[in-house]
Amino acid sequence: MSHIVRQEKMPPGHAQMHLGMDMHYAERVHLGHAEVFFEMRDARTRKVLVWWNRPNVITKDAGIIAARLHRNSLEPTATKNNGLTMLVVGTGATGNLLNPDAPQQTQRKLNNEIGRKAFSSSQFRNSSGVAVAFPTNIVDFTATFGEGEAVGPLNEMALISAFSSNPTVVNPVNDGPDTYDATIDTTQLDLLSNYLTFSVVSKPSTATVAITWRYTFGP
Repeated sequence: MSHIVRQEKMPPGHAQMHLGMDMHYAERVHLGHAEVFFEMRDARTRKVLVWWNRPNVITKDAGIIAARLHRNSLEPTATKNNGLTMLVVGTGATGNLLNPDAPQQTQRKLNNEIGRKAFSSSQFRNSSGVAVAFPTNIVDFTATFGEGEAVGPLNEMALISAFSSNPTVVNPVNDGPDTYDATIDTTQLDLLSNYLTFSVVSKPSTATVAITWRYTFGP
């Protein structure tokens, strides 16, 4: 692994909200837009090893999640809210390691998932990117992978609505991305909402990774 892949200062909140918004990064479902902030640090020195942010694809299954929550926020179980619950990372992006294939809206699971975490925080923000205490249509979903977690050549990640709250239980939709079978009953399966492929980042066991997914719902 190179020592520093990219190190930048976090842009102001307003700039964060607009970076990449006008880029046609594959097709977008009309459920909003989102971008990802990725940071890997050395666990001992806290030095930033890798930092970047970029837009991502909102998948077709995001529409199922939205429709389900509008109908009944407790579906498909009566014991928990089944909105977006976890961030998953993997090593299975196809194509060149430094320039993987663009993600598709028909992606329904990671190609090779190696770790998933519940969010450590979720924060509402206003249109200027400032954290607020009241509901808005902009949410930051953040998850952190510790030193011994998600170790490997990472090049894909996603937000999911996981059927189980146990991160060791995986229930993917075994379909896509070259086809999309809308007749599959996804009631007891993990639904993938946002998907991103990126140039490989090799995470060692001596580093931590913090990922924030900023999701703006609606137009």
